Order: sequence, then C-alpha cells, then structure tokens
Amino acid sequence: MGCGRVGASLAEQLEDHGHSVAVVDQNPEAFRRLPADFEGRRVTGLGFDRDALAQAGIEDAYAFAAVSSGDNSNIIAARVVRETFGVQNVVARIYDPRRAEVYQRLGIPTVATVRWTADQVLRRLLPMGVVSEYQDASSTVSLVECDLHTAWVGQEVTRLEHLTSARVAYLTRRGRGLVPESRTIVQENDLVHLMVATERIGVVQRVLAAPPAKEE
Repeated sequence: MGCGRVGASLAEQLEDHGHSVAVVDQNPEAFRRLPADFEGRRVTGLGFDRDALAQAGIEDAYAFAAVSSGDNSNIIAARVVRETFGVQNVVARIYDPRRAEVYQRLGIPTVATVRWTADQVLRRLLPMGVVSEYQDASSTVSLVECDLHTAWVGQEVTRLEHLTSARVAYLTRRGRGLVPESRTIVQENDLVHLMVATERIGVVQRVLAAPPAKEE
C-alpha cells in the first residue's frame, strides 16, 4: 500500500527478485513512479478497504507492506490485513517513533522512518557507543551497532564474541556488509553489528569501549 518513492522502489525490487506484486494507492497518478516494464497489478483505492485489497489479491498474499505517507492509514491497513485476511508477514511504515514503539509491542512490525534516518545521520557524525538497530517483538533480543576501542582492530571476531557473550551478525566494511567467518579480523573503520540479549547491552558497551582483556 502506497506508491510514493518508497513504495515504488519496494515494488520494483520485489519484482526484480521474482515475486508477483500488487500496488494499492488512492491516487492513480502515483503509479507513474513505477517502472515502465512493471508487470504487477495497479489498484486504485484505499489500502485498508477490503474490496481494494481483494482486487489486489490479498487472499493469496504472502506479505503486505503499508508504506503510504499516513501513519494512521498504515496501521489500520496492517491490522486489517493481518486480523481479517490472516496475512502474517506485515510491516507498517511509521513516522512518529512513539507510535512505532506502541505498535511494535502489539506485534505489528514497524519501520520508524524519521527515527531511523536521524539515528543513521548521528551515527555518521558522532561516536555513539552502542546503538540499537532492531529489537524482536518481546524486546528480549537486540541487533546493535557498536563503536569499538581502537585496540580491537586486529582482533578476531570470535574473541570479540567470547568477551561480550554476543554474536557478530555482520560487519560493515567500506560501506558493504560482510558476514564474518571464524577467523575474520576486525579492521580499522569496521562497523560491528551484534546480536545481544537486550539486558546485556550496557555490559557489551563497557567491554567494547575498553581494550580487549588480555588472555591468561
């Protein structure tokens, strides 16, 4: 739902990956953002209207993304699709980060656009220690991006995991993601992304802010 810049880009990428896609937008002019060779359905209507959703093929849908410019419309559509049509893979774009947290706790995955953008800009301006990038619905497990003491450069990721009791999900190296192997070495300017128990984030931050403990 939503054929703005995000919705059109998402539809194009999904189709490029071999998926069949339907796009719903109340403004037919919005479909001009889709590529000329887009083969999916274009449905003019409200994304939470049952008839429009049926026309888009919601009964056979594997997933639904509500990415219009309205928080309320996105949440209503996400709830209708999940609660009425039983689609389990649903995500809603939310501008208000306070609302995003509420709906996340209700089990509706959300992408808080403004907060995410602000966090990413700050991340590139200032050292931030440990910044949460994702939490599961129960807030028990977090994906965090970590700043490291310079002494960690040259250390194997397995040692970092051992000393933090966390798991290195991936590294960002020179702007590209990298899934580390057991002997991967932390390099200068690497961004380290860890999966960690949320309650241990503070402990992980303290460990990584100091040089690694010497092996006995």
